[in-house]
Amino acid sequence: MTRDLHHLVYYSRNRIAADGATLCEAVRRILAASQENNRKAGLTGALMFNSGCFAQVLEGPLDAVEETFERISRDERHGEVSVLAFEPVALRSFGTWSMAFVGGSLEDAERFADVARSSGFEPARLSGDRLHEILRDLAIEAEPATARTPSAVA
Repeated sequence: MTRDLHHLVYYSRNRIAADGATLCEAVRRILAASQENNRKAGLTGALMFNSGCFAQVLEGPLDAVEETFERISRDERHGEVSVLAFEPVALRSFGTWSMAFVGGSLEDAERFADVARSSGFEPARLSGDRLHEILRDLAIEAEPATARTPSAVA
């Protein structure tokens, strides 16, 4: 497995045919599976679900990032999967999270208002760097101060 550290930023449209509590449970299951799978593959990152879209940053060894993204791309719960950034990085931004989840609080909803203003809630209008920054900032705000520094773990 290639150990070169990469990150991939993508968004997709929600294709889960559910709403309310059923949708929340489906997203919870996605998050739990992501955390377990990412731990095993040496991946870290963050997942956001909001307004019918998923946005995610994956970071880790190149092979693991590619394999995971291929699996996501084939998952019928994701539609219109679009890569915004895929590049080598020197450090992890989400080194303490196998998969942080952002978007579950009222404070996050306020933050997403800025995303809506800048993109019209069209993730395609955001750059990979901007979406990465939003997810990183939201994950940091949700964690204690001890988890606020990027990790050099590969």
